[in-house]
Amino acid sequence: MARDARKQKSRRRALQLVIGIPALIAGVYLLVLLLGSDDDNATVVGASSTTVASDLGSSTTAAEAVSTTIGTPPSTIAGGAYPCPATDGSPERVVSFPAAPPTCIDPAKTYSAEVVTNVGTFLVALDATNAPITVNNFVYLSRYHFYDGTSCHRVVPDYIAQCGDPEGNGSGGPGYTINDELPEAGQYTKGAVAMANGGPNTNGSQFFVVTGDASALPPNYTLFGHVTDGLDTTIAGINALGVADGVPPSSPINIESVTITEA
Repeated sequence: MARDARKQKSRRRALQLVIGIPALIAGVYLLVLLLGSDDDNATVVGASSTTVASDLGSSTTAAEAVSTTIGTPPSTIAGGAYPCPATDGSPERVVSFPAAPPTCIDPAKTYSAEVVTNVGTFLVALDATNAPITVNNFVYLSRYHFYDGTSCHRVVPDYIAQCGDPEGNGSGGPGYTINDELPEAGQYTKGAVAMANGGPNTNGSQFFVVTGDASALPPNYTLFGHVTDGLDTTIAGINALGVADGVPPSSPINIESVTITEA
């Protein structure tokens, strides 16, 4: 009877092992599956995060938009501005800037601008003595080819021709503003070149050329140059395209290039 009891006990242990080991294996397998499922979920979350980051990365800044559509913008310097452009015409065109320019003109030199339009060419003597900040800004923008391809969007006959807006509707600018350098009253004579603005110290890129009598214009606009050649030809031709309210001219007036000369 003792031997029979021991045999039955051994059989029960063997049966427990036969049943228990597969159950243990099945349990371990199930645990692995569960852990694997958690890893898969983590991968999906990571992929989702990557997608969001990619979407955010595709939303470019103004400067990056320039690099996408025109060329690679230059690196910024201290203060966030682009550096002074090369004087040989080699810089790629930039139409939006992160900050106002550094000082790029030499106070010991004189500056002039040749403005080529589809109507003709005119020359402007720039007044760096009375408006150094504005002349520096105009030279900076011109050497980055900012004005190439812009228009004179507003022309009031025998009064002014307003140009230099990259948007072509009077609402655009270079992405920054500079302060006024205002003249005395009565200095807006025919051929004068001055900055357009939306109020005090809001100058950007837009400028106007006086094409007639602007003697009643208050001295709220920085005067930074004067037409020295092309006043009776090109400027007269632009003036002839003016309309009563100024916008838009009767025919498109496009600036093809602005070339700066220093001496």
